[in-house]
Amino acid sequence: MIRTVATQPFDDQKPGTSGLRKKVPHFQQPNYAENFIQAILDGAKLEPGSSLVIGGDGRFFNASVIRTAIRMAAANGVAKLIVGRGGLLSTPAASNLIRKRKAAGGIVLSASHNPGGPDGDFGIKYNIANGGPAPEGVTEAIFRRTREIREYKILEEDAPDLSIVGTTMLGETEVEIVDPVADYASLMEELFDFAKIRAAIEKGLTLRFDAMHAVTGPYAHEILERRLGAPVGTVLNGTPSEDFGGGHPDPNVVWAAPLVDLMMGPTAPDFGAASDGDGDRNMILGRGIVVTPSDSLAVLAANAHLAPGYARGIAGIARSMPTSGAADRVAHKRGIGLYETPTGWKFFGNLLDAGKVTICGEESAGTGSDHVREKDGLWAVLLWLNILAERGQSVSEIVREHWAEFGRNYYQRHDYEEVDKAAAEELMDNLRDRLASMAGQRFGTLVVSEADDFSYKDPVDGSVSTGQGVRIVFSGGSRIVFRLSGTGTVGATLRVYIERFEPEPARHDLSVEEALRELTETADVIGEIRKRTGRDQPDVRT
Repeated sequence: MIRTVATQPFDDQKPGTSGLRKKVPHFQQPNYAENFIQAILDGAKLEPGSSLVIGGDGRFFNASVIRTAIRMAAANGVAKLIVGRGGLLSTPAASNLIRKRKAAGGIVLSASHNPGGPDGDFGIKYNIANGGPAPEGVTEAIFRRTREIREYKILEEDAPDLSIVGTTMLGETEVEIVDPVADYASLMEELFDFAKIRAAIEKGLTLRFDAMHAVTGPYAHEILERRLGAPVGTVLNGTPSEDFGGGHPDPNVVWAAPLVDLMMGPTAPDFGAASDGDGDRNMILGRGIVVTPSDSLAVLAANAHLAPGYARGIAGIARSMPTSGAADRVAHKRGIGLYETPTGWKFFGNLLDAGKVTICGEESAGTGSDHVREKDGLWAVLLWLNILAERGQSVSEIVREHWAEFGRNYYQRHDYEEVDKAAAEELMDNLRDRLASMAGQRFGTLVVSEADDFSYKDPVDGSVSTGQGVRIVFSGGSRIVFRLSGTGTVGATLRVYIERFEPEPARHDLSVEEALRELTETADVIGEIRKRTGRDQPDVRT
């Protein structure tokens, strides 16, 4: 029996670059999650007979909202639902299922790398039929519905047991509970030379993967330990937890510090990696080296042809604007296209669908390819392992050879978290007001060559996105970028990206802090960060 529930709109349900994210107690308000799910079902304009994929990263409140989403989708006439067992699906696995099953889309419950637990973060986003995040036209339609909604529909009957794989009927809707790992693992076997990687491990290649108590644990156990033969214990923190073991599931040098310490120590394995809450981000390390996400993107693009799935080469590379220009140099030297987009994986979707690019990446630890329409942490790990197995070199040797060929982009991101929103917006407005007069200004040894507020015209559909971040470029190619992040849930996160290109191999061994010292000081002067935020230091440097 379908129940129609009267409700009132909430005024804060505008999706960001990765859907709607709020604190768990905020989502627990009566009708809050239901309103947004109904807005998705209305705004997506599903055709009769459509199917949807539903799953999430296992964080607190995940299973409860998935059961609600199942009952609401059934009440709204969705013909079939494909749901990960236990409510679990990594974001790339959800993208793969949408594509493989030719679903109309998917409801993905995740707040990605944000903390979990009863007082942590929660999120809901909608992915379209290509498996990628909904484009702005769809998210705007969803947002409009959240502002006018007056009722939602939900089935009285309980959702089926999420722990049992199989198919049941819920009203007129078929609900299939699937193994969340199987289809994804099979796709990875198609892309990579598992036999060669397995042989390298048997010959002594050692590795550790930190799943950070998040969704990739089951995937990593199956792929790394069972299918590739890495010893039991290779996967660390491999059991998903509603609060991510009390930690912060963000794979960087701050939140994955135990792995970093291991990789920098005397007993380090050859290769180390970590992934985030929903499995779409990654961190790559070798013995004694942390590979920046920007460098990892460039190395993967330069070596992708070593994996069977990319043996014919790649069509092009796309990167988000704040990501370093390391990938640009690979594209230029290989004679392939390079596309610079705003931050947000949804901007890569059209390029991938049109065949203009094969590999994409963001400085925020996200890399992926045309196999799905999301960034994919384990995919990056497996491509690295395939490269290591083929080249027979260490991570450090591969990175240093890459720098010698293409030059090194020293790079760092400074995050000022939970900044007063008004102060952060005033800082950005002040920067924009000064852009027209900034060219030619000198700051120490640095001379501004150009300054702008990044805008992007999609080369496929012609859509335009403006106000995507302030860029200050200096003579010689160094640059500072300022932008406000859309992934936080409290206040504003100011992100400052600092980059210096160094072509000379003799200067590739500077510390990042030394290489970027003048640019870091200049960023505070230009942005008036201390004056406007009251912060002397960023909360996180990555």
